[in-house]
Amino acid sequence: MWTADNTRDVNSERVLSEFRVEKRRTDAVVTLSSGLTTQGCFFIAGGSARHAGPERVAELLNSEPGFFPFEIHFVGRTYTVLYNRNQVLMVALTDNEARGDPGYDVATRRFVSILLSNGQRIVGAVRVYRPEGRDRLSDWARQPEIFRYVETADETTLIINVAHIIEVSEVMQL
Repeated sequence: MWTADNTRDVNSERVLSEFRVEKRRTDAVVTLSSGLTTQGCFFIAGGSARHAGPERVAELLNSEPGFFPFEIHFVGRTYTVLYNRNQVLMVALTDNEARGDPGYDVATRRFVSILLSNGQRIVGAVRVYRPEGRDRLSDWARQPEIFRYVETADETTLIINVAHIIEVSEVMQL
């Protein structure tokens, strides 16, 4: 008999399901298009198909359309909801997972001001992973990923949904 935690009782021994995928929790603050901001964590795979090491939150968000699970921490209780990716305005991480991108140290850094659909303005830096001469802010704007990193001066890493960007402009260095 299978139990809720993906184990099976076999002769009074608990056996893990072959379909179980180990996940780790990554703390984040999610801001939705409705204005709701929730603190909790993402469930991230221990390995990535795209690079060595664990999956990143941006990979999870860019991996497929639809819903993803998010564990909410609210007044002493914890529960899991499913959020629609299209309605996620941005995610704030304390860990700078952007630094794990291949080429991070050599990518062109552009300082930007971003106006979001909720009226909030974000000032930070983006990395443009393109060859010299094709590393303008407009090249960053044409990248295919929906969710993109923005690093702020206070060391916060944001993952912003480009569908909610109204304008982006280059600014002087932070």
